[in-house]
Amino acid sequence: MAKDEPMSARTTLWYLVFVGFAVNYMIRINTNITIVAMIKQSETEFVGQTKVDYACYVANDSIASEPDQTPPSLEHSLLRSREGKIISPEQLLLRLLKLDLQEDGFDWNDYQQGIILGAFYWLHWITQIPGGILARRYGTKLVFGASNVIGCWLCFLMPIASYWDYRILVFLRVVQGLICGLAWPAMHHMAGQWIPPNERSKFVTAYLGSSIGVALNFPLFGFIIAHTSWEYVYHFCGIFGTVWYVAWLYLVYDSPSEHPRIHPAERKFIESSLGISDHGTQGKREQDMAPTPWKQIILSKPMWMTVIAQWGGIWGLFTLMTQAPTYFNNVHGWNIEMTGLLSGIPHLCRMLFAYVFSIIGDHLLKHELMSRTGVRKMGGTMCCVVNGIFVFALANSGCNSLMATIFLTLATTVHGAVSTGPLANLVDMSPRYAGILLGFSGMITVIPGFVSPIIVGMLGNHTVEQWRIIFLITAATLIVCGLLYMAFADSSQQAWNSADVPVIDDGKAEELEGLQALNNDPSSRNIVLELDSTKEPKTDEMIRLSSV
Repeated sequence: MAKDEPMSARTTLWYLVFVGFAVNYMIRINTNITIVAMIKQSETEFVGQTKVDYACYVANDSIASEPDQTPPSLEHSLLRSREGKIISPEQLLLRLLKLDLQEDGFDWNDYQQGIILGAFYWLHWITQIPGGILARRYGTKLVFGASNVIGCWLCFLMPIASYWDYRILVFLRVVQGLICGLAWPAMHHMAGQWIPPNERSKFVTAYLGSSIGVALNFPLFGFIIAHTSWEYVYHFCGIFGTVWYVAWLYLVYDSPSEHPRIHPAERKFIESSLGISDHGTQGKREQDMAPTPWKQIILSKPMWMTVIAQWGGIWGLFTLMTQAPTYFNNVHGWNIEMTGLLSGIPHLCRMLFAYVFSIIGDHLLKHELMSRTGVRKMGGTMCCVVNGIFVFALANSGCNSLMATIFLTLATTVHGAVSTGPLANLVDMSPRYAGILLGFSGMITVIPGFVSPIIVGMLGNHTVEQWRIIFLITAATLIVCGLLYMAFADSSQQAWNSADVPVIDDGKAEELEGLQALNNDPSSRNIVLELDSTKEPKTDEMIRLSSV
């Protein structure tokens, strides 16, 4: 792109969607790490300043003889200080009202902790299908934006709710999950309105902003807790989410035709690639009001194969994401800052892997080196089967903290292939009903989000053997679901997508039509070069990395 050319509308959309999903996952995971600092410590947790009640603790004679001395080799096992350096507004209020400050932490047992961690997903499934329907009717800008910002505003109430009663905290988590469930299916609808077929794998990597949200926020939250108090984690979430929402309102629009600042050439390219005519806006609105083919969707085998793959992948992802802070603390004895860092790094790797894998997938499609279904199966195999193998290795890592860290990181990393596999498959099958498909899929696949924490609470989360069973269940789920997806997945556009639109298997015809229209317009030359410089492969790769 020339230096005087503004950032493309799709690039702006990618960045704000990316941050939006980071915000969405920030809401989900904040309690996963704050709960480590919130719960009451056992009376035998320390010898001097050293934490000794974790599963892999090995007694050291020097510690027993000199309890106030902490050897440098065990520096990582120091747990966070319970005394925050900056008092929170909630603590000030409790002092003013002369109420219990819970200075020793909350006396929540393993089962209650599991209930708190899983509560977000109890009703999360209810709003999955409505999210897609509402996005088609009122637009993704409203639905996605409101879903995120209301979830963030509820964070302001969570600290005082924790002091009041853990059941109030559970209630707020349930409401958060209900509202935030609208976000994902709503965004799939926007992808169908903005993104040409062969760019979808790359655009869907914006969804992996969720990984960056986890990767950055786990260490950040650990730092906040260590140097202030856990309440400020929730304050940060509320403030950051509000700032993002302001930018979202100003910069994002539901379709190219509604965007007041989009370059005419970019709009023409997008609409031509998606098969939208000059009268397409009115036609689109008429289509949006048409009845949804529920029977065909429910009876669709490709749809169910995608659901199965998503189920396995989400079971693995949510188990590792939700339980990693507790696992590292209870088994390996890491302090709150190190726990946050080790819990977050795998999700940064997941995002990077997703982006690289999506470029490979798009390259294979663009040069017709592999069928669209083949690329989606490749992604599903990686995010489920290979993931399951790494989780199996994690289950057998025992007290080897280095191997546990490596295998947990690898397992989370390869799940990034979901953006090129099952996630993109939903848009391929039906761009028109993509939001509803993701909602239908999410309604079912969200179940692991609350079942997994309950299972962990029932099995217990303190010994190596307990964690081994937890990880073996996870590995088996991943591998079985991945094998089914490999065998039966299909990403070709389904006939029920639209009776009036011809079925297109790989999106090439649509994009070629768009490029031909642009090449006939001299004023579009720079935009064409930015969007699809197919004659110079090296330059094209650089452009692809800088756009969307």
